[in-house]
Amino acid sequence: MIKGSTQAPKWQPLAAVRPAMSHAWWQWVASTDSLTARLTDAGAPATFRVRLLDQRLGRPSHDEAMALGQPLDRWAWLREVALCLDDRPWVLARSVAPLDRLNGHRLEGLGERSLGSWLFSQPDLKRGAIEITRSPAPFRQLPGPWGRRSILRHRRFTVLVQEFFLDNMADDLELPSQ
Repeated sequence: MIKGSTQAPKWQPLAAVRPAMSHAWWQWVASTDSLTARLTDAGAPATFRVRLLDQRLGRPSHDEAMALGQPLDRWAWLREVALCLDDRPWVLARSVAPLDRLNGHRLEGLGERSLGSWLFSQPDLKRGAIEITRSPAPFRQLPGPWGRRSILRHRRFTVLVQEFFLDNMADDLELPSQ
């Protein structure tokens, strides 16, 4: 995979992009349930796999810090993964969890397990507003029609999750270009 550009995606509220988005894509980007579960179901009988691309402590990008309402110099747990069906990437995801919001959770041990599987098993999980972009993932350059992000909260734990849907997914599921 090719490393991404440093240009931040231009995010818009979900409702603002609705007129430009097909119904098929709307069902994917506007969903508030587990993307892991949706990908597993849609890709069956293919095997779902999380491919860990990067995981480390670091500083969020300016764009990410602003979304989280965090000062720019705060450290966070950063994780980038490809969500794959039969080793073919369908979604690139980047999670950013401020260290002061980890609430004791040890996320570095996730490895190639899905963060979403853990998050969506929490009964008190709350998802913030979904924002949409047409920009590619800034951390890996792979083409795709849409990206989305939202903040997920479980008690004091807070994480910004950004998911970029790839052309591979569109091709395999025969989704329209938009």
